[in-house]
Amino acid sequence: MKIHQVAAQLFTLRDHLKTPADIAASLKKVRAIGYQAVQVSGMGPIPEADLVQLCCDNGLTICATHEGSDRILNEARQISERLTKLNCKITAYPYPSNINLSSLDAVKDLCRRLNAAGKILADAGQVLCYHNHHHEFQRIGGKPVLEIIYAETDPRYLQGEPDTYWVQHGGGDPVAWCHRLNGRLPILHLKDYTVSAESKVGFCEIGNGNLDWKRIIAAAEAAGCQWFAVEQDSCPGDPFDSLRQSFDYIQANLCTR
Repeated sequence: MKIHQVAAQLFTLRDHLKTPADIAASLKKVRAIGYQAVQVSGMGPIPEADLVQLCCDNGLTICATHEGSDRILNEARQISERLTKLNCKITAYPYPSNINLSSLDAVKDLCRRLNAAGKILADAGQVLCYHNHHHEFQRIGGKPVLEIIYAETDPRYLQGEPDTYWVQHGGGDPVAWCHRLNGRLPILHLKDYTVSAESKVGFCEIGNGNLDWKRIIAAAEAAGCQWFAVEQDSCPGDPFDSLRQSFDYIQANLCTR
């Protein structure tokens, strides 16, 4: 993994991205930390051309986005147009909103709709990925829902964006899932997993938790991963400080020169 492949998932900074002025100030801080790429998510309204210009001014690549779940399923052509405006090739379905994951029929219908949306993006040279939480590790017929989703979708139309924290939280193995998604893993969410003195699990900066990052990164690279997006759903203090801690750990311990 090279440092230019490490992106800040902007959902981490969502409370600092409400207005165009907030976005401009936050992108400047992200670049000052050292990140050279961002994943667009959790952001207030801003014209795509303005966002592209702000990223260009700060030397930041928009490597991917998250878009609304319903919009991806129902407005894939508009999503494709947005990606084109952002000079971005990758987006992800972020959450199975209003989907009954305990029903095989509902899961198969979701897969059908993801295939249809993904084909529209693929025809435009773009990539739709699936972002998991722990919910997808409930089982139907002895198989995790996430396994069913990838089995029931066409790799040409749906790729993976596994989230290391949520894989671990669901009882899965992040390394094994990187191997499983060989050739189907353009982007990985780096999110560490910790257990407190009160035995509560939670989010933390990369390197401050329990995940085996060297094995995870090696498996992701072997699977063809192009982007490694750092995300922290909640931070103990300033989220910019958390992003900095994660970046410094990654640069010192996980990146090759």
